Amino acid sequence: MTRHTTTPRTLPSLLALTLAMAIGFTMMASFGTVQEGAKAELGLSDAVLGVIQGVSAALALVVFSIPVGLLVDRFKRTRLLVALALVWTLGTAMTAVATGPVMLFVARVLAATGTTGALTAALSLTADLCPPERRGRAMLLVNLGKMAGLGAAFGIGGWLYGQIAAGGMPVVGGMAPWRGTHAVLAAIGAVAILPLFLLREPARQEVAATTHAPFRVLAAELWSRRAFLAPLFVGQVAVVMADNAALVWAAPVLSRHYGLQPGDFAGWMGTLVFGSGLIGTLLGGFTADWGQKSHIRGGLLLGAVVAATVGVPAALFPIAPSVTWFAVAFGTLSLCGAITGLVTSVALTVLIPNELRGLCIGAFIAFAGLIGFGIAPSLVTAISSLLGGEGHLGPALAMVGVVTGTLSVGGFLLAMRRAPLSAIDEPI
Repeated sequence: MTRHTTTPRTLPSLLALTLAMAIGFTMMASFGTVQEGAKAELGLSDAVLGVIQGVSAALALVVFSIPVGLLVDRFKRTRLLVALALVWTLGTAMTAVATGPVMLFVARVLAATGTTGALTAALSLTADLCPPERRGRAMLLVNLGKMAGLGAAFGIGGWLYGQIAAGGMPVVGGMAPWRGTHAVLAAIGAVAILPLFLLREPARQEVAATTHAPFRVLAAELWSRRAFLAPLFVGQVAVVMADNAALVWAAPVLSRHYGLQPGDFAGWMGTLVFGSGLIGTLLGGFTADWGQKSHIRGGLLLGAVVAATVGVPAALFPIAPSVTWFAVAFGTLSLCGAITGLVTSVALTVLIPNELRGLCIGAFIAFAGLIGFGIAPSLVTAISSLLGGEGHLGPALAMVGVVTGTLSVGGFLLAMRRAPLSAIDEPI
């Protein structure tokens, strides 16, 4: 097997993948920052917003993640990445001109499909650009792009919203601020994805069987690893539930319970999401690489266990007594989510054979999409209704975060105990 290292030759490719993830996740998360404007213009309820924000992403993930994963395992990933980037750009442009909730829903499906499908391709490409012992540090670059995108969705999205509302951007002056924000983002994104056309396909490493095995063979291999994968999926999907519910409803909670407008919190929320994501990604990458060198079975996942544990009390951010404590707790939750996400990504690329990685990551994203995106945001609105209505959004969000956080701790602990020693080892 050819060994690769993260050298100056591979760095441009890693940076291009990082940029792609930053753009994609900006497009995917941008609507959450300005959704109150869409709610007012289109007369939407919280329940409808929950469907547009959550179910749209869940539909994209559940329907397309596994097919995209199979394509990643079998075909040229660089071309697939470009195609998916065009899909998220189309979804962002459609958001800007949506005439009602149905069109807005379709637009958000496209944005989610392009972004999450591209993440699968990017993780597979990154894994083949470096050896397993350096994979955590390489993966942190791609995850840094993801966190930068989530931060930019708040920071740049909120800034654009404020500029357009104040008449500072005549080019989109005739559009509502939330529409103009997405029109500008789509234009920027269309230009920024051009470096993807320069990517070269790396050779696939750590292939246990063949990349063109029949699906039934791949499914059987995946099933044979269920003792490890099932609790790992439970752990990370529970984290995704808490994180996505927080990202979807953080801006409305700030507006309704703390009296802030997007322009008031866009800057510091964007900085907070990016900063906590950056630190969490760095910690996740280095702890994953350190864990591989330890003599602990499943030590690669130790950082995820610790982060999930810390994330439980941090999920109480929506009922914080002040904006300052809201920011501290929200930032901590975001940091913990970044750590577990990076560690899980490294685990899937180090402990699963190459021919299964795309399928495995796709299956994971499908489950995360169905539960984390499709159920978590709507679950918050359902609980707030049981508590007395939309005025109880904060307590409902805190309840969902604490319960799912506790579940994630148990999942990661069990996955540690059942982890294989390497990608090509026989499953437990």
